[in-house]
Amino acid sequence: MLPVLYSFRRCPYAMRARMAIRHNKVACELREVVLKNKPAELLAASAKATVPVLNTGEVVIDESIDIMAWAIQNGISSWQQDHLKHHLVVRNDGEFKSNLDRYKYFDRFPEFSQSHYFKAALDFLNELEAFLSLSPDGQLSLLDTGESALDVAIFPFIRQLAFVDKPFFDSQDLPKLQAWLDQQLNSELFAGVMSKYPAWNTEQKERIIFGV
Repeated sequence: MLPVLYSFRRCPYAMRARMAIRHNKVACELREVVLKNKPAELLAASAKATVPVLNTGEVVIDESIDIMAWAIQNGISSWQQDHLKHHLVVRNDGEFKSNLDRYKYFDRFPEFSQSHYFKAALDFLNELEAFLSLSPDGQLSLLDTGESALDVAIFPFIRQLAFVDKPFFDSQDLPKLQAWLDQQLNSELFAGVMSKYPAWNTEQKERIIFGV
């Protein structure tokens, strides 16, 4: 029995989990979820009831970073699992994600303006700008050894912020970060995890085999 991954195409957490699984070529069954109508199987698997959720048959993993670590452990790549504990990932998943949500959904947080929330997020963007450098293969990455789990763990959230107002993001003085984002958006890895699938249901006869 293949591991089962419950996912939602546009969710940044699910996005990085799928990218890690595909990069590491670990086969699983993909079940696309409609967040407004979550299947009972997902709810039974995880009390969090959010995507991504991976059921390996032996254990249920419902944190995207842990799914990335599982993919590295069970895959073929040279990615290092300890990169997932990098302080940039901690900042991304904590302070930055909070500012991102407030920037994107500013109408839900009327205490401050949308521009205020962008300025709060900008500190992290500037830190990424300072970290980015050309790796030996000529690609921009957050580690000078080349693209790693660190890049993939952070990219979907920068993508989400950038596309709140892409022209505005492109106007910022962040040349390396903007080039890195374009590099990620145009990568084969990203294209390979963004196919559209119908919402999964128990009546679906054909399984979607993902990751290989």
